[in-house]
Amino acid sequence: MSTPAASDLWQLSVAEASRLLANREISSVELTDACLERIAAVDDRISAYITVTADIARQQAADADRRIAAGDASPLTGVPMQIKDLLCTNGVATTCASRMLAEYVPVYDATAVARLREQGAVMLGKGNMDEFGMGSSTENSAFFPTRNPWDTSRVPGGSSGGSAAAVAAGAAPFALGTDTGGSIRQPASFCGVTGLKPTYGRVSRYGLVAYASSLDQVGPLARDAADCALILQAIAGHDPRDATSLPDPVPDYSAALTGDIKGLRLGVPREYFAEGMDPGVRATVTAAIDQLAALGAEVREVSLPTTEYALACYYIIAPSECSANLARYDGVKYGYSYQDDGRGDVDMWEAMERTRQHGFGPEVKRRIMLGAFALSSGYYDAYYHKAQQVRTLIRQDFARVFEEVDALAAPVSPVTAFPIGDRTDDPVRMYLVDVYTLPVNMAGLPAMSVPCGFSDGLPVGLQLIGSHLTEGHLLNIAHTYQQATEWHQQRPGIPHRGR
Repeated sequence: MSTPAASDLWQLSVAEASRLLANREISSVELTDACLERIAAVDDRISAYITVTADIARQQAADADRRIAAGDASPLTGVPMQIKDLLCTNGVATTCASRMLAEYVPVYDATAVARLREQGAVMLGKGNMDEFGMGSSTENSAFFPTRNPWDTSRVPGGSSGGSAAAVAAGAAPFALGTDTGGSIRQPASFCGVTGLKPTYGRVSRYGLVAYASSLDQVGPLARDAADCALILQAIAGHDPRDATSLPDPVPDYSAALTGDIKGLRLGVPREYFAEGMDPGVRATVTAAIDQLAALGAEVREVSLPTTEYALACYYIIAPSECSANLARYDGVKYGYSYQDDGRGDVDMWEAMERTRQHGFGPEVKRRIMLGAFALSSGYYDAYYHKAQQVRTLIRQDFARVFEEVDALAAPVSPVTAFPIGDRTDDPVRMYLVDVYTLPVNMAGLPAMSVPCGFSDGLPVGLQLIGSHLTEGHLLNIAHTYQQATEWHQQRPGIPHRGR
């Protein structure tokens, strides 16, 4: 490709930017300035960022250019990125989109962030999200909702909605998100970008503010599978500071992109095409599976019978873990404190109660109460213990199916991006949006969302699911599909103008 004009550099993919930077056809300072200008031009309409770190970005870009000139560059050196505001960033506010942590500034980087910085990636800022990762629409942010670049009257998905919206709008070449029940894949689907949820333990959770510790996983959102491969390469690998981090060696993910899936045994779970799915989503995903068959995959129907129990199981286990993890926010050690508001003298217990009352938003409080109830005396066996037993059955379902097939293909969500405010008064209807993503988290498996078309003008994602540590396999399926299609190259028509 020819070198684009400076004003158009924000349109580059990670791989394109990496090549141009390595060849010194562009500088990181030029690329970073172009991205910051793009943020200034569009973020008043989508609100993808909580914090923009322009000065830090420019300094990191200058440092990256010096590394490149000295021949000390990595594939991501000089490439700008956005970081979801659930990951700790040294010296930069990490709010989790919550009033509780609105002024919290960590003194260390999350491991995934540190590894990207070691590569020389440039941080543009922190992405908006549902508070503490609890939501499917990025409407639960304590600060403002994020809007979908394809239709700003609609949600971008959640909880990594700011990350997906930023990549879709060209306000960042890539972003780092997190996925507890679909929070990378679902917004990637809604915004027409590529998102990867790695195997649980493949990427360190150190420095990730915990929501549900047995489910949370860090992963990339980018334009295509090739970009995701480069990012995963940088962030994957064992971390002794995370007890759940896997010791397995990290393969060369880019080398796995052969563009050949001939003979691939691809399973299509019948339970993922249930009643209630938007007809346009069904038709679009079916067409994508047909395309994979045309590329050489051997498609067969499979069954995951415990799928119908996964939603109920998830909304016992995840809230139970969140009720324990969020107990630390008591207004004593750090974060928001009711007493800091100058509302008069109250005793310790009342101060703690009111701190949590005013510091947490409605959805966070709802999930804390659900979890506290499920863990309470007399109910533990009936709810939490039973949910863990069902979780084992879900894992066994996937293990059995992966003896028959190499990967699974399914929808990411039964619907496309819905209007802002459409589901906020009906939590169960909101939770159902993630019915096809959260079983993967229950089993700790890797999965991707790959843009595969549109329904009524809104993006649709194809979900690819693999067995443990088969990220390279999934990336190759996605890459092969993207080599034969152009859905991932489509961009929303949000114009580049000033504020």
